[in-house]
Amino acid sequence: MGITGRVAIVTGAGSGIGCGVASGLAGAGARVAIFDIDAAAGAAAAAAINETHGAGSASNYVLDLTALTAVDEAVTEVVDSLGSIDILVNNAGVITGPTNVEDLSERDWDWVVGTNIKSQFLTSRAVTPHMKGAGFGRIINIASRSWLGVAGRVHYSASKGAVISFTRSLAIELGEHGITANCVSPTLVITPLFESTPKADQDDVMKRTQAQPIPRLGTVEDMAYAVLFFADENADFITGQHIYVGGGADLMTATP
Repeated sequence: MGITGRVAIVTGAGSGIGCGVASGLAGAGARVAIFDIDAAAGAAAAAAINETHGAGSASNYVLDLTALTAVDEAVTEVVDSLGSIDILVNNAGVITGPTNVEDLSERDWDWVVGTNIKSQFLTSRAVTPHMKGAGFGRIINIASRSWLGVAGRVHYSASKGAVISFTRSLAIELGEHGITANCVSPTLVITPLFESTPKADQDDVMKRTQAQPIPRLGTVEDMAYAVLFFADENADFITGQHIYVGGGADLMTATP
């Protein structure tokens, strides 16, 4: 794939999908900068990637992705250290437990919306001048099928809907500069977070996946492959697109 030698930033790559994406990019020949607020998780992810794909494949940057100055400084440091920034994967995201809208706190709204969309704005804002200067860039934003609406999670759904609109607008604005912007919405994925949920909840999810065309949960490798497709140098005529990586779950409807 046309990724060898490229420099990528992956946000929220200390664990889960982000870590899988970072590893996939490194495996395809990119040098990866991990942006995560969790210093220990980011360091562990970088160490694992370097052990698997070779020393220098990954580096760790600890920062608050909702703080403009911190994001700008981290992006500048990546460019100074690695020479460029070619690929940005905006994966960082948070969610709270189900809460009806009348009980949803302003604090939870601000935390979820701020992390899930403001962070993508700040990182995209910071990398764009560098990508424009190079005449090349790949921005891949991670959304969720929850953008269609989920009861009890209006803040999360709103933030993911904003990600999709944000991606489309970036594609329109940046296409003439050789920069594409696309979006990936993962299904439920086997991650440490999923495995930490009660067994009864896991069993319920597994039962539901048996009804979809590909009867299994997603893996971080499944999500990484979709990101790699959009990140490839040869994907230069694909922009503003949104792909749902869900084993065909979106094809299912209730039985008549």
